[in-house]
Amino acid sequence: MKLKICGMKYQENIEAVAALKPDYLGFIFYENSPRNFEGEIPKLPSAIKKVGVFVDASVDFIVEKVKQYDFKAIQLHGNETPLFCQELNYSLNRPHRSSRPVRSNQIKLWKVFSIKDQFDFNRLQPYEGIVDYFLFDTKGKEKGGNGYTFDWSVLKGYPSSTPFILSGGIGLDETEAIVSFKKRPESKYLHAIDVNSKFESEPGVKKTENLEKFIKLVISA
Repeated sequence: MKLKICGMKYQENIEAVAALKPDYLGFIFYENSPRNFEGEIPKLPSAIKKVGVFVDASVDFIVEKVKQYDFKAIQLHGNETPLFCQELNYSLNRPHRSSRPVRSNQIKLWKVFSIKDQFDFNRLQPYEGIVDYFLFDTKGKEKGGNGYTFDWSVLKGYPSSTPFILSGGIGLDETEAIVSFKKRPESKYLHAIDVNSKFESEPGVKKTENLEKFIKLVISA
């Protein structure tokens, strides 16, 4: 099980969090978010994959950020359609007339679905074979970073073979619940845990000591 730490914003904090060797670091490009990223990303260890997080952005905008920051995964957190995902895949994979392709085939597409206390899994079907991972987040006022979990029992009997990422209000208080979840049959499709606001002192500033505890209790266990 891998770990993604999302909502990175400040260079010094990015470097401190990177020292903990998470699998993914997420950078949000959404002006309405207090974690909206601007500036430069410091050089990271090659094992850490950078994830660009977008909300109903245009294909051109996403491609521009991939070129700028060399993202290895794109997380779509809005109302992006299967057709949009196909178009984005095409734009990221195909060579352009005036430049080299912006990426290899290694970039992954993550599509976010928000859940509260129920979910219609039929919504996933049109995205099957188009996106690489589903990410299940808590349905709330904000597009992520709401600070509370959804009812994970909704995922019982997960009907897809597409791996998923578990997100939404996960902090140190959820360590026992995650350990328990890892014993459930559907956990064989659990690719990663995504954490954000529960490990912050303020938006975009992560508490490295709490992250270190979480890694020892959940990820390394």
